Amino acid sequence: MDAPVEFVKSLLPSIVNIHTTVPRAHPSARILGEERMGSAVVVDSSGLLLTVNYVVMGASTIEVAPLKGRRSKAEVVAQDFEIGLALVRTKRQGLTPALLDATKPPERGDPVIAIASTGVQEVRVGGGVVTYLGEFEAYWEYMLERGIVSSAPNPGFGGGGLFTLSGRLLGLLHLNLNEIARNSLAIPLECYREHADELLRYGHVVSRPKRAWLGVYAHALEDGVIIAGIVAGGPADKGGLREGDMIVSLNAEELSSRRELYMSLWKHAPGEKLTFEVMRDNAVRRLEITGGDRANFFRLL
Repeated sequence: MDAPVEFVKSLLPSIVNIHTTVPRAHPSARILGEERMGSAVVVDSSGLLLTVNYVVMGASTIEVAPLKGRRSKAEVVAQDFEIGLALVRTKRQGLTPALLDATKPPERGDPVIAIASTGVQEVRVGGGVVTYLGEFEAYWEYMLERGIVSSAPNPGFGGGGLFTLSGRLLGLLHLNLNEIARNSLAIPLECYREHADELLRYGHVVSRPKRAWLGVYAHALEDGVIIAGIVAGGPADKGGLREGDMIVSLNAEELSSRRELYMSLWKHAPGEKLTFEVMRDNAVRRLEITGGDRANFFRLL
């Protein structure tokens, strides 16, 4: 895909670099590290930035650096732990916001441009087309109703922008999907636009029912769902789930896929008692686990 150089250059100032430090004691540090680099998209010239939550989760300090100009301090103002978005604000004024105007929904085959930071005052660009639109699930208890997969690989750190050829922001670059050629996943901008007012007012989404959270990394097999990892100190860990357990049922509802596990789990709220049957050492075991709250577990210290 070819795009005019000057057009691409006009999009670059809306992408900034993020450098985050996280206390060792924070539960995300063991998973994501104590120092993180990311990208963010400017959504307001007053210093409001949109990024992916894993970049800033648990941050004790955040520094942002535009393509031109000095670094500045920033702070998290809102987080959506279910979708994986975060809003960060810096006092730096006069940043160039991306175009967030409503545009027609993307379609397969639409050309797109991926732009992300690779370091302080370093931005890279990739091009491709939309290859898939629809439900996307991942192993960390995560599912998007309408993820955007494109053949434009994420050229830098997570949190950059996926743009249309009209210069509109289409989505936020989440992660590369190396198992699917060189495709990348983007969170649709609508996931932010739909809840922007709530995020800015309350710091989180209040209109969406809270979901019970286990704290597991689940992988789908032909026979069912196996636990490949457990978040230390999370509900599953406290409730006795172990790596290698195969989940058979939840509250007597048989489960044969990861999607079924998520949909069954998310019918329940944090604090509810959940009964799991798991296959372990060729025997079925019953475990009582209290559903957790992901946002509370990963809240700032």
